[in-house]
Amino acid sequence: MYTIRDDIKSGKLKDVYLLYGVEHYLVTQYRDNLLQAFCGSRKKAELEDDMNFTCFKGKDFTVEQVIELGDTLPFFAEKRVILIENGELFGKDGDRLAEYLPKKPETTVFIFVENNADGRSRLYKAVQKMGHAAEFRVMDEEKLKRWVTNVVTTEGKKITVRAVEALIEQCSSDMEMMSREMEKLFCYTGERDIIDLPDLDAVCTVRVNNHIFAMIEAMANKKQQEALRLYGELLALREAPQRILYLLSRHFLQLLTVKDLRNRGYDRKRISEKLDMKPFIVDKYMTQAGKFSMGTLKRAIEDCANFDEAYKSGKMNDRMCVELLLVKYSEGEKE
Repeated sequence: MYTIRDDIKSGKLKDVYLLYGVEHYLVTQYRDNLLQAFCGSRKKAELEDDMNFTCFKGKDFTVEQVIELGDTLPFFAEKRVILIENGELFGKDGDRLAEYLPKKPETTVFIFVENNADGRSRLYKAVQKMGHAAEFRVMDEEKLKRWVTNVVTTEGKKITVRAVEALIEQCSSDMEMMSREMEKLFCYTGERDIIDLPDLDAVCTVRVNNHIFAMIEAMANKKQQEALRLYGELLALREAPQRILYLLSRHFLQLLTVKDLRNRGYDRKRISEKLDMKPFIVDKYMTQAGKFSMGTLKRAIEDCANFDEAYKSGKMNDRMCVELLLVKYSEGEKE
């Protein structure tokens, strides 16, 4: 991460970069920083008409296509940039590309973005030899505190320690969510210099998280009308249905993880340490997870993914996706 930052700052950019890991917010930020450094544009969407930029996403391409494009000289520019996102090439599928990289023209730049990358693969080793591979892991609490403070300082404001701690806890260390909430805080506080705990309460983060927990509790207890009522309140707070679906999916995943660790003999303290979760939150999750079977939690996570795909492909609107999920897992309402 710091190597990429230093490369951009010094202007001594490498020809090949790999960005991977679970902290997708940082992966996206550094991807955009590299695109800006190479192409002069920070956002990937702004490069669609750039003749010297190509993005391959998923597995809907061949290595031969990539190599043919890589051998093409840039048109009135110093570099041709090829971005490959989630191509799953860092295994045997990437061997052909690993052979090609040392032979590519100096004018061709490769940026790989992956969720995971096998450090033993030939392509990974080729990237390390010719450029840089950066893994983005979830930051610990102290690093997150420094990051939040730096972002707030950049905006010409200050934030209290208790507000920083509350923001991290309420967003479950999700940097993307924290970034969105900080934008709300900046707008809400206006000309005021100090951000404090009451400001967080005012922009609804606590209420959103509480509502998500309460919605799943209502689903567990088969209280369908209660689950739908809570959903309606979130919509009234102008929370986007797609974000609500994401939060429900994440919560189900956390419940599954806690339940699995509990079934494997982990106690409260060990679960807290392994998941970097506050002990009192572990207690709440353990209690709620006990109301679901492992099979139900797995199906709920799968359904969240299917509904998300249905929305993104235009088969369903986002509001209906969440409603169907709530109805399905709260059937058999108990009065």
